Amino acid sequence: VQLQASGGGLVQAGASLKLSCAASRRTASNNAMGWYRQTPGKEREFVAAVDWSGGTTSYADAVKGRFTISRDKGQSTVYLQMNSLKPEDTAVYYCAIDRRAVWSNSPQSWGQGTQVTVSS
Repeated sequence: VQLQASGGGLVQAGASLKLSCAASRRTASNNAMGWYRQTPGKEREFVAAVDWSGGTTSYADAVKGRFTISRDKGQSTVYLQMNSLKPEDTAVYYCAIDRRAVWSNSPQSWGQGTQVTVSS
């Protein structure tokens, strides 16, 4: 499965961005999907995930209340709405598709990454 992420950019602190990630295979709608992020010299960290139906989500503590992950049931595109962005949110954001229908933190495919830069 190939994943195509888009929507990154350069914004000021407090602004919003919306990332999108589309899977090349329609059957990806049966899998959970999620977002990770990575900054230079650090390990890739979990940001948010959503199950196959879009009904169950999970978030890292650092983004709770500011980021919202979503997908339409039966669709293979996932979104990450990022509000109240902070400079510490600056990173390359990667989307991922899980091996299971519910998020198990075991990605089987990764997108190419999209850069998000938040200036202070």
